[in-house]
Amino acid sequence: MAKLKQKISGTFRSEEMAHGFCRIRSFISTARKQSRKIMEAIGTLLNGSPFIPVSG
Repeated sequence: MAKLKQKISGTFRSEEMAHGFCRIRSFISTARKQSRKIMEAIGTLLNGSPFIPVSG
């Protein structure tokens, strides 16, 4: 018998939430590539002075 319905879990409820998640993941990824401590980078972001990535 074929499976007619499958519960989908682990998805976002809205496109806005998915976009926010991607922005946070991108910020963390960039912080890691810049050898920053993640919690410190998030703390400075929340205090209104995020780090500026160095290109190179």
